[in-house]
Amino acid sequence: MGQPAAPPVCPRHPDRVSYVRCQRCGRPVCADCQRQAAVGVQCVDCVAEAAAAVPARRTILGGQVRQGRPVVTLTFIGLCVVSYVLQQADDPGWVNRFAFNPVVGSVEPWRFITAAFLHGSVMHLALNMIALWFVGPFLEQGLGRVRFATLYLVSAVAGQVGVVLLAGPTDTWSTWVVGASGAVFGLFGAIFFVMRRVGGNVSGIVGVIVLNVVLGFVVSGIAWQAHIGGLVAGAVLGAAYSLAPRAYQRTVAVVVPVALLVLMYVLVRVAYANVHLTFL
Repeated sequence: MGQPAAPPVCPRHPDRVSYVRCQRCGRPVCADCQRQAAVGVQCVDCVAEAAAAVPARRTILGGQVRQGRPVVTLTFIGLCVVSYVLQQADDPGWVNRFAFNPVVGSVEPWRFITAAFLHGSVMHLALNMIALWFVGPFLEQGLGRVRFATLYLVSAVAGQVGVVLLAGPTDTWSTWVVGASGAVFGLFGAIFFVMRRVGGNVSGIVGVIVLNVVLGFVVSGIAWQAHIGGLVAGAVLGAAYSLAPRAYQRTVAVVVPVALLVLMYVLVRVAYANVHLTFL
């Protein structure tokens, strides 16, 4: 006489007997691994497999639709806040290591990006972070996390490039520059094209851009060159992201930022060569 058949057990929890089976794969599934389906239940593995097979929802600009908090925007805000706290704890060491001016930047090029995470005062930090929170989540959702982060960081670098190209060695090349203004102006430049692409009203953002550009010229102590540099770079990337045909959105998202960085590198090298400074 044969041995009685062993009771069915859950593949993920072999110590649990289960007479309920997944409607998709037919395997036994315990109570912890059951997921309600339209008819009966499915196991967690089949649910995950089905979810992976569904194409990610995309915005009109090609960004993946995500629920929840704007992670990249909050990360940039957090980095700026943490950096400001470190400034206060290690003043002036932290600023001296990472602030930018064109002369020092010619031999320490990382300052082209690190200066964007420093701020001269609490008010300076607050104004930039409010502006970032004002436009960041919208752009992050529309463009997707990677392209938004690229936009922000390239614009930040472009801000310091603007100082090199527009200030001139006989003007303010020895003046220290800090702040996320270049990156924020890059977001302003990009959102103009993004809003046009999605059919939004751009008059408000145009007014914000014009007002802030004018303030850069009339208020002392503001590096308007960084504002212009970031604004131009952000506008270029925003236009590229917004105008790219659907089939070429991913290609454009790589090629245009790289080309823009190469162009900025060449322009900075030429500027430095004209005053006999080395750069990389």
